[in-house]
Amino acid sequence: MTGLTHFDQEGNAHMVDVGGKNETERKAVAIGTIQLGAQAYAVLKAGSSKKGDVLGVARIAAIQGAKRTSDLIPLCHPLPLTRLAVDFELDDEACEVRCTCTAQTVGKTGVEMEALTGVQVGLLTIYDMLKAIDKGMVMRDTRLLEKRGGKSDFDAL
Repeated sequence: MTGLTHFDQEGNAHMVDVGGKNETERKAVAIGTIQLGAQAYAVLKAGSSKKGDVLGVARIAAIQGAKRTSDLIPLCHPLPLTRLAVDFELDDEACEVRCTCTAQTVGKTGVEMEALTGVQVGLLTIYDMLKAIDKGMVMRDTRLLEKRGGKSDFDAL
């Protein structure tokens, strides 16, 4: 199982031991997209959903989701997050919403999973709040854009 840190030498799943690592400032940025039908997009943009402010609720949900990552992903460490920011960008031509989640901490392990979870929960919340209008929404392209801190950085920008 060389290279897969969540498995021991016998191939058993385990939580990675980060006890010997130094605490460093860590940051991760993830992005994802949801494409909506024209009617659902118009409701979202106008803020006229019967369930309320779709993007406001989705922002809070994304933050809550990122904070609960270790409850959802079995081998993730619970992290003391120092910052979570969620932004939405509307694309009128494509009827799409892009969600970007930035997670930061000072710790011994990275916050990539928190950023990715935040994006997914934000997009799922948009789906949930607008599914009465459009059950054909498509979530796609969720990915890590940036990782800083620790022994390896990543930048897809």
